[in-house]
Amino acid sequence: MSNATLDQQCIDTLRFLSVDMVQKANSGHPGLPLGAAPMAYVLWTKHMKYHPADPHWVDRDRFVLSAGHGSALLYSLLYMAGYDLSLDDLKQFRQWGSKTPGHPEYGHTPGVEITTGPLGQGLANAVGMAIGEAHLAARYNRDGHRVIDHHTWAIVSDGDLMEGVASEAASLAGHLKLGKLICLYDDNCVTLAAGTDITFSEDRARRFEAYGWQTLHVADGNDVASIDAALDEARADTTRPSLILVRTQIGYGSPEQGSFKAHGSPLGVEDVRKTKQKLGWPAEPDFLVPEPALRHFRRVLDRGTQAQAEWRSRLDGYIKAFPQRAQELQVRLRGELPPGWDADIPQFPADAKGIASRVASGQVMNAIAPKLAALFGGSADLDSSTHTNLKGLGDFNPAATSGQDTQGSDSAGWSHAGRNLHFGVREHAMGAVANGLAVHGGFLPYGSTFLIFSDYMRPSIRLAALMGVHVVHVFTHDSIALGEDGPTHQPIEQLASLRAIPNLTVIRPADANETAVAWKVAVESKTQPVLLALTRQNLPTLDRRRYASAEGLRRGAYVLSDAEGAKPALILIASGSEVGLILAAAEQLQQQGVAVRCVSMPSWELFDAQAQAYQDEVLPPAVTARLAVELGVTQGWRRYTGARGDVLGIDRFGASAPAAVLLREFGFSVEHVLKRAQALLQR
Repeated sequence: MSNATLDQQCIDTLRFLSVDMVQKANSGHPGLPLGAAPMAYVLWTKHMKYHPADPHWVDRDRFVLSAGHGSALLYSLLYMAGYDLSLDDLKQFRQWGSKTPGHPEYGHTPGVEITTGPLGQGLANAVGMAIGEAHLAARYNRDGHRVIDHHTWAIVSDGDLMEGVASEAASLAGHLKLGKLICLYDDNCVTLAAGTDITFSEDRARRFEAYGWQTLHVADGNDVASIDAALDEARADTTRPSLILVRTQIGYGSPEQGSFKAHGSPLGVEDVRKTKQKLGWPAEPDFLVPEPALRHFRRVLDRGTQAQAEWRSRLDGYIKAFPQRAQELQVRLRGELPPGWDADIPQFPADAKGIASRVASGQVMNAIAPKLAALFGGSADLDSSTHTNLKGLGDFNPAATSGQDTQGSDSAGWSHAGRNLHFGVREHAMGAVANGLAVHGGFLPYGSTFLIFSDYMRPSIRLAALMGVHVVHVFTHDSIALGEDGPTHQPIEQLASLRAIPNLTVIRPADANETAVAWKVAVESKTQPVLLALTRQNLPTLDRRRYASAEGLRRGAYVLSDAEGAKPALILIASGSEVGLILAAAEQLQQQGVAVRCVSMPSWELFDAQAQAYQDEVLPPAVTARLAVELGVTQGWRRYTGARGDVLGIDRFGASAPAAVLLREFGFSVEHVLKRAQALLQR
């Protein structure tokens, strides 16, 4: 069999495994696999470095199917390459409990690097992975010792490039000169509902060139030699990311070729038969895998074994030459915490004036960072406000080149080895890039902005929670107390909305010491993202000789103060800045002879994870007079106050005024808390 014939047989095997998967499930997307199989085949057999027998090999290339609806193609590739995925698994496509769900899912299918499906996310995730490789390479590689040296590849679609998150991420990638990021664009001019001519007429190549990308064209998506040459050319440019525009035909070979009708529905029994006939493929049996094609594809196993062995040899040499640096790298890549990582976290003395929790957070981060090399991230152009800059640890950015205009910027310390990543005003991409860094390995990524702008990045936050990846979101300016900026910047419904996301831990600390413990929880929570909601305004640092230890934060809620020698008649509950308010109110109530318990509840999720006995210990069922106080919507608080309790919150938008005026006008004063508490006691 000639090489060209074998190539075609392999490509058609990918096509018809995918078509048969979709047809058997009576659900899925056959159009992309039929059109994009040639580029995927060339990439996976001639260019990608990977080892199916060890899907987590550190120095493998990463592949992202940003167009996640084409998952059948990815599963076909994984099976043909020899990953732990059987033909029977392919036959269970989109079925309950199968290893082949409708869209690729991280941690679910061997070889799937990240969850994709929401368009644009995968491209932005790939940018994060490429940033990860660039940083590790710059920090750890030495002359003659390249232990980090891999590419990030993605297949993207028209829909991906339409999404705003892709534009944000592509702009950032070009600026950062991520030369090992290469995207194959399935340029078929068709979306789900129609041809792209009705919505998408821009020159995509010139757009990406303006971002700082190399762009290449393949006129015929079935031309294996041209795809191969384009991939070679893309790899040769190490200073720019590359976009290869491959002109394909959606649903290639089917009666619906070139039509949006081929996008998201099974072809149907008769059209499957016609497609196989047109492309010279046997009509029977379904899920046919010719032995020559499988044997040819499985050669990647031997290549992967050899590539990994060569890497291990390089690693051994690196360990001998740079033992301390190698140990740091290995700890990072294993996702371990180095001994003593938290030894320098400050304990904040009692202070009635106190500091903002955003400021305390910045101090804690900078106490952790020198010992936790994996901590890496930045803000959406808000470092000075979110206090998330890691001092003295450099900026992740390409060094200024000769003649480059750096006026207005301090380019000292710029390099890919720096640990401060400046995202620019790109919140959505920031979240997606952080996810890419997390799944790449070797990082505890963080991103920061104002809490109100979490709305811009909610899809990325949700995907982090869905994947269970270790990302920290640092959100400041967490209430109307940010003041004069007004309702556009004052979060009201955001806390409730974020608490509604499964597997996301939201923590709103009450003072500097709770903030320190919150960071400990965030660093230690390896199987889910953590979100910190922090204040702009100063918070009193509580005297922990008088009040319970801030370590109680680990349990989500804890008794901060209690009536001495008496069972509580009233429970006041609060999070964040409102904890100081309920403590002040409790003092006056106790002077009136009311036995009051104050509960700090920084995290619903951590509290809900406790045993019922502990929950009842903190919130005794017999005490029904409960008042929850929080600067946000009241939604959700009734689960803790009960039907006979009350919630002091804000169920309308804020206003522009000084913070003290806003708090008074919205009822967040000792006097108003007393009034609401006394009404409960009189019921």
